[in-house]
Amino acid sequence: MSTLELESLVTMLRSGGPDLAAPPPQARENFEAMFAGFPIAADIAFEPTTLGGVPARWSITPGASKERVLFYLHGGAYLLGSSLAYRALYSELARAMGARGLALDYRLAPENPFPAAVDDAVSAYRALLSQGIAPNSIAIAGDSAGGGLTVAMLVAARDAGLPMPAAAVAISPWADLECTGGSMITKAAEDPSLNREGLVALGSIYLNGASPRAPLASPLYANLTGLPPLLIQVGSAEVLLDDATRLAARAAEADVAVQLEVWPRMPHVWHGFGFMLSEGRDAIAVAGAFVSARFQKHQETSA
Repeated sequence: MSTLELESLVTMLRSGGPDLAAPPPQARENFEAMFAGFPIAADIAFEPTTLGGVPARWSITPGASKERVLFYLHGGAYLLGSSLAYRALYSELARAMGARGLALDYRLAPENPFPAAVDDAVSAYRALLSQGIAPNSIAIAGDSAGGGLTVAMLVAARDAGLPMPAAAVAISPWADLECTGGSMITKAAEDPSLNREGLVALGSIYLNGASPRAPLASPLYANLTGLPPLLIQVGSAEVLLDDATRLAARAAEADVAVQLEVWPRMPHVWHGFGFMLSEGRDAIAVAGAFVSARFQKHQETSA
């Protein structure tokens, strides 16, 4: 670990990110502006598309398999974010998996509250399958709210009778919109990005009166039986640490093959800062290896 790299990142995060409490149009503009400064590798091509009526964006890196797809659900507390903003993160994850990336622009609250994001994710996944992409050649991944949405989408897809993908990756998942985890308090001083008060307020906007324990809003309370192998990565400096550890325990109780990784001292979704933090690049490589191994296993089984 480079202490200087981490200190530089934490200082940057504490100096003030986008004001999430601003009116949604302004908060979204500020959020997009922050991500616009993240460098993107010159060898990646991007292409807009639509799946199941939902806008999305492909990323293609040299040598990526046409058959393998990373289906990505971005973060942003269900109010912010886009496939455009998250190009650097999801395209490098897809590269590490040897796959094409596909980031979804699911509908955002408050204009489209719960369960719009879940409905869009399932519709797009269904459409991807209808294009002839084999489920065992698809991985689902997401960060923060998108990490929780990844699991919620899998639960909804399972309940709809759709086949499960080869694997899933949840990065710093927000899995409990009630924010009851003990780390909301114990990690408050360490987390440079998030706090319980802000998360509760943002969650209430997305929920729009729905229960924070609704399984498809907070997958911590969902029946996770039948989900594919799951990798959960979280930093030890996150208020969402207990969301990740409790989600992993729930998955294990449901006989899901789950791998939990707690990365020491890492802040929220440190993967996105791989351009300045070596652990961000390392975590992407680990996630890529996890998914690639599942792709390969299915390929060998079907051969």
